[in-house]
Amino acid sequence: MVSVSRNQVRRPTGGSGVGGDDSGCTILHVDMDAFFALVELRTRPELRGTPVIVGGGGSRGVVLSATYEARALGVHSAMPMSRARRLAPTATIITPHQSHYAEVSRAIMALFTSVTPFVEPLSLDEAFLDVSGSLRRLGAPRAIGEMIRARIHDEQGITCSVGVASTKFVAKLASTRAKPDGLMVVPADEVLAFLHPLPVGALWGVGDKTEEQLTRLGLRTVADLANTPVATLQRALGQAAGAHLHELAWGRDPRSVSAHVPDRSISAEHTFAADIDDAAIVHAQLLKLSDQVGTRLRGSGRQARSVHIKVRFADFSTITRSRTLRDSTDVTQELYTVARQLFDALGLQRARVRLVGVRADGLQESQGAAQQLLLGEPDHGRRDAEVAIDRLRARFGPDAVRAARLVDPEG
Repeated sequence: MVSVSRNQVRRPTGGSGVGGDDSGCTILHVDMDAFFALVELRTRPELRGTPVIVGGGGSRGVVLSATYEARALGVHSAMPMSRARRLAPTATIITPHQSHYAEVSRAIMALFTSVTPFVEPLSLDEAFLDVSGSLRRLGAPRAIGEMIRARIHDEQGITCSVGVASTKFVAKLASTRAKPDGLMVVPADEVLAFLHPLPVGALWGVGDKTEEQLTRLGLRTVADLANTPVATLQRALGQAAGAHLHELAWGRDPRSVSAHVPDRSISAEHTFAADIDDAAIVHAQLLKLSDQVGTRLRGSGRQARSVHIKVRFADFSTITRSRTLRDSTDVTQELYTVARQLFDALGLQRARVRLVGVRADGLQESQGAAQQLLLGEPDHGRRDAEVAIDRLRARFGPDAVRAARLVDPEG
């Protein structure tokens, strides 16, 4: 029998477990429901039960999150805001507040680490947990999942869905099936019964193009794929992809929960409200993006060995450029200097720019990293100033301190 928490009695729930035996199902995938939107509704309770969209303003913005009422109208994340407005003309549009989401995410991740040290965050609003070492203290996996759901609801005022299984892959599928606001257990001996009726697109690594290839082979369900010789799949998809999908189709996923998986890179992008052909405006935006990247680098205790820029033009063509640094850095001004040099080296003559981005790569821990001293400056003087600015922003908000030229970077 599926257990039910007190919170579930008070509120509608999503999917329930497909089976009652959770022994051996020590992998949990916890995923917040419409995270950004539900965080916003904590201060806008009058909007509950209505279509709400969180995203950038203007016709060129994109949807970051949408309530399930908006999703029922066809709105989904990453959709252009102009299309979202056509699909849901009565929806309330809310400008995102990233600092609020980060604050709630930190609290949720702290809850996870109080349950188990084996937590692998995938983003601000989802993570894998290995609770095998927590069973004696907290009970069976299902009970742990219900406890997490209840505490997130009570402490943060939002809901989440939990998948409980013996592998990461199946746990993630289960949490998706449980949405919204539900919990699903897939017992180890029922994995194939759960997997095989699903469409092949449910498998990790199957995007639109791969799904088209599989459909041409007559493979529409996971069962179809599982019962196809691996050699056939490898001829169609390549050696690695064919073998990988065949393993997943039989429920085999040997990956463990990685407790510490730092970002391989840190990036920020900006899409202009209108195409820009003024280099000064692009420079200002590169400074703003470099500031965002530098702040995140310092906050994570890491430095970058290379800087990349991305430039997308009005016709959607995109180019990238990068430079490896002599010394690693987390200093905003150094990141910006390189980003601006990379952009200027393109030699663009009044080209219409739609989007620019800055990315820091080759990350390493700041402690012990070599520091290049600059002539005419006190040791670490610029970095110390930026760290002080980080503290002011943490206390008074992200706009507490800004470069004068960033008051209105788009003129």
